[in-house]
Amino acid sequence: MTMLDYNHNGGEFASAINHLIDVALEDENHQQTPRTYLGASRLGVACERALQFEYAHAPKDTGKDFDGQLLRIFAAGHLFEDMAIRWLRMAGFELFTTKGNRPNGEQFGFEAAGGRIQGHVDGIIVSGPNSITMGYPCLWECKSLNNKSWNDTVKRGLALSKPVYAAQVAIYQAYMEPQVGGISANPALFTAINKDTSEIHHELVPFDAPLAQKMSDRAVRIIKATEAHELLPRISRESTHFQCRMCSWADRCWSLSA
Repeated sequence: MTMLDYNHNGGEFASAINHLIDVALEDENHQQTPRTYLGASRLGVACERALQFEYAHAPKDTGKDFDGQLLRIFAAGHLFEDMAIRWLRMAGFELFTTKGNRPNGEQFGFEAAGGRIQGHVDGIIVSGPNSITMGYPCLWECKSLNNKSWNDTVKRGLALSKPVYAAQVAIYQAYMEPQVGGISANPALFTAINKDTSEIHHELVPFDAPLAQKMSDRAVRIIKATEAHELLPRISRESTHFQCRMCSWADRCWSLSA
């Protein structure tokens, strides 16, 4: 029997397997039930019209849907988050990621506007080591970032480097207050893991009430306009704007007269 030596096939062998993996991941993603709400974690996105398209489940432009590589990046992010949870608990933090910390338990989250706005938090810290000065309970949010993005976050801080994440933290602190009293009074703990070096950055984020109100008002504006079949303004008057070039609905948006 002749054995095939795949080691000399260059990238063809690896590409063939990766293609099968990516197709499977993309099929799995397409089978997911679409959100019926505006995700609070998305409210800091710069363009309100893009959020309208997202909320209304408008089909993305050809080639702009999540591909296998991006879905693998998302999956890796969940693994980094799981590791961060374990590490913080080992370090002495009492971190709850589900109600009662039950396996497969209900995730902490909130609903507003009749369920049309929803958010799910990474965790809530209720106590920690005596050597760390923090207030409890506090919100915990975790992101995994590439080296360039991680370094920028460390250098400039969450609010300047990652305004979408900063908006997410603020609105989570505001909307979780009725369920977890004091969570808005204590700064949130934001953890960022460098995917390239495994370095970890931790930052305390005080509650930004004006930002939370701004995001809440924005959510209401987007929902009302979308349900009234009204388009909110684009972020730019030029389709060459960098935000537009990156948008999954750019062709749809700029094909419209307004």
